[in-house]
Amino acid sequence: MTNSLKIALAQLNPTVGDIVGNLERLRRARAEAAEAGADLVVASELVVSGYPPEDLILRPIVQETVEREIGALAAETTDDGPAILVGTPWREDGKLYNAALLLDGGEIAAVRFKHDLPNYGVFDEKRIFDAGPLPGPVNFRDVRLGVMVCEDMWTEEVAECLQESGAEMLVVLNGSPFEKDKWDTRLNLAVARATECNLPLVYVNQVGGQDELVFDGASFVLGSTGSLQVQCPAWRESVAMTEWFRGRDGWQCADHEKHPPPEGDSSIYGAMVLGLKDYVEKSGFPGVIIGLSGGIDSALTAAVAVDAIGPERVRCVMMPSPYTSQESLDDAEEAARLLGVRLDSIPIEPAMGAFDAMLAEAFDGSEADTTEENIQARSRGLALMALSNKTGAMVVSTGNKSEMSVGYATLYGDMCGGYSVLKDVYKTKVFELCHWRNENRPETVQGPDGRVVPENIIVKPPTAELKHGQKDEDTLPPYDDLDAILTCLNEQDLSIDDVVAQGYDRELVLRVWRMLLGAEYKRRQAPPGVKITGRSFGRDRRYPIVNSFRGKA
Repeated sequence: MTNSLKIALAQLNPTVGDIVGNLERLRRARAEAAEAGADLVVASELVVSGYPPEDLILRPIVQETVEREIGALAAETTDDGPAILVGTPWREDGKLYNAALLLDGGEIAAVRFKHDLPNYGVFDEKRIFDAGPLPGPVNFRDVRLGVMVCEDMWTEEVAECLQESGAEMLVVLNGSPFEKDKWDTRLNLAVARATECNLPLVYVNQVGGQDELVFDGASFVLGSTGSLQVQCPAWRESVAMTEWFRGRDGWQCADHEKHPPPEGDSSIYGAMVLGLKDYVEKSGFPGVIIGLSGGIDSALTAAVAVDAIGPERVRCVMMPSPYTSQESLDDAEEAARLLGVRLDSIPIEPAMGAFDAMLAEAFDGSEADTTEENIQARSRGLALMALSNKTGAMVVSTGNKSEMSVGYATLYGDMCGGYSVLKDVYKTKVFELCHWRNENRPETVQGPDGRVVPENIIVKPPTAELKHGQKDEDTLPPYDDLDAILTCLNEQDLSIDDVVAQGYDRELVLRVWRMLLGAEYKRRQAPPGVKITGRSFGRDRRYPIVNSFRGKA
């Protein structure tokens, strides 16, 4: 009987569709684990195809490639190296499953299918996969492994079935995306499963960015009493070795290194950096371009970009108009200096004059209004996109969630870009993140130590500077109130009455609610951005564009 076991937790960063490349990552992880004497390597959910593969995995050629490459990898396990428990799409009897395969002894030694398919929020798995039956344990070298795939752990049924079928430990392959405060939820659920079943639990999570989702990794091992035995790092790949011993009370894992879990502002900043980094790298862009206005949103965006891909790949552009203050010019220059990035200046006054002349006859008799303000924003967007076309670098838009919520942004203007790091970050949180980054430098970033956002940018009143003396609060409620109301309406789904009961003026709440609904058409045309909260604008929130409901006053 086996009385000891070494299990390697392979926390990897796959790319959707790069089946060959993903398996090469897994091979390297296996080689590293073999040097440490591992018996088994456990990888994350759908690591072979990348997660989430969405409709890509419905293509027969993709499924055939997965099967061919898995067969080749399985054949390599005839050596003295460890077996592999790997997440992959898998066809059987004309159905497509989200599966966990044990590769051992040169073959596919066991197959288990995900039973509980999530179909809420960002998850759409019932569209893609068939649900598997309740699983039994997998026998691996005289150890009965209770293998689950991600959502199977979030409810009691699968773990209970495995425990009743004789599982000796629970092993969970995960593709669990980051969102604020999710770490506690994830850990508490794992503790519940471990203690209910009186079994230790291995949790291996994906790391990396995929479109709007970011996976924080932070894999871990729990003892049968729910004690944390191992905690892998967040935001980076790792292969963590764990040592197991069979005792009188079952299998026990020796204590291992415990890295800080992803929590607070550090976790939000980490998600923004990794989300942008992987979007740029996996898409093959040589760098990014950012319109640096001298305001706080563009300053934070530039800091995230430098931390993600380095200052030499970040190009900032100041595009002054006659309404741009000297203060903004100085602040943008100081922000660029602190970050060590190139800063170009491209005045837009010639474009404004050209549009005035071009539209003079069509606008005859009309007073100047937001139309002329939007022309400024669109002139800037045109300049940034021209630079993008010429250099191949991607424009990163700088709008925040407060603006995206209420439509305080210009289509084809400041909304231009291929990606947005602040799309799910409210304005009040932007201020907090600037303070946090000025006081902290995460280990994984490429930017400088110390202050990266000038203090004056943080303390001055926000303004779009599209006319003289303009301030955001001329048009919007104070951001403290706006963001609190938006959180109630969007993330918490509270009614108007419930929000008013928290002390907010009814007319203000109704105004914000109507702006939120009325801006849907703009958000549908916005670039993708990092998901931070439990209700981001994208797959989390699917409202109709044409929508006449506004509620009673």
